Amino acid sequence: MTQPLRDPNHVTAGGLHGIFPLPAGRTLDICLKLHTAILEHRLAPGVKLSEDEVGEIYGASRTVVRAALQALAHSGMVTIEKNRGAFVARPSIREAHEVFEARALIEPRIARMAATTASEADLRGLQAHIDAEHEAVAAGDMGKALSLSGLFHTAIADISDHQVLANMVRSLISRSSLIIALYWKRPDTACESHSHHALMKAFAERDATAAEEIQKSHIIDLHSGLNLTERPHHDGSLKDILADT
Repeated sequence: MTQPLRDPNHVTAGGLHGIFPLPAGRTLDICLKLHTAILEHRLAPGVKLSEDEVGEIYGASRTVVRAALQALAHSGMVTIEKNRGAFVARPSIREAHEVFEARALIEPRIARMAATTASEADLRGLQAHIDAEHEAVAAGDMGKALSLSGLFHTAIADISDHQVLANMVRSLISRSSLIIALYWKRPDTACESHSHHALMKAFAERDATAAEEIQKSHIIDLHSGLNLTERPHHDGSLKDILADT
């Protein structure tokens, strides 16, 4: 039984709870807000996440903030360095290759399964993701567009009704966001819309072979869009970045 697709415009929580082994509450809320800021590329790789500053922004104690940062570190989105604190993770070039190689192995299989299980409601939900992504692009909000593109992929994983693979995809998509922030050379076309539309057509026609092939080609194209050279990073004001979260 597939899970119902959430509203694609509510990207702060949709599809993310399964990543973090936290009960509902303040810690999870802060964890999701920081995670979304990373997914939307408002928090860049390498940015320091001061416990005091994050706590001041969200009106939370250091204990709560520390637990949220530890959960993000467990997911690979944050690194915690002894005597230095927490930072948004900076994936290495090797990790970038390995993440997209893993996606190329897993996601085509998931697309094949989704083609056989997708309901009409599932297809409407996927189309809503595509429409919301186009709206974000038109508004010039590329960070949100990239986040929605990632949620489109996790939605397909949910439709496939394979919980283990779906959780793996969520983790890989999160790490992909950091990789794209560092290494993407075509920021305006991070998830080309024609690939998503082609997938939709394959799903509608219940063409599992086509869905698998399209998804494999899509992930390979994404991998080839990486400019895998080291990049400098720039710190920003957490208060300014997280003001609206």
